[in-house]
Amino acid sequence: MDIILTYGKVFLTGGLICTIGQVLIDKTKLSPARILTLFVTLGVIFTFLGIYEPIVEFGKCGATVPISGFGYSLFKGTVKAINEKGILGIFTGGVTATAGGIAAAVVFGFLASLFSKPTIK
Repeated sequence: MDIILTYGKVFLTGGLICTIGQVLIDKTKLSPARILTLFVTLGVIFTFLGIYEPIVEFGKCGATVPISGFGYSLFKGTVKAINEKGILGIFTGGVTATAGGIAAAVVFGFLASLFSKPTIK
């Protein structure tokens, strides 16, 4: 029964984040790229303010998998690197913490491009 509650929290958290994104797409004139940037930036800001950590504790991967979780990972990685390497950590920490996700995005983006016919808008 405990696992069902955990899955419910994950689904609720991820679903709420995605619902907010969908409402922004439907009800505003913001482009998807601006919404993506907004979510990453809010992930960093909310982590800095201590708001996102309780959301991650509650929703687990429901909060870390959406794009706002990327901002969370960038911030956490930067803070960790600053503590370990000093000021140089500002430049290396975020990328180091998110390297797996960045590499996956590049590889799967490339694979998707092999099966699509690109056009210029």
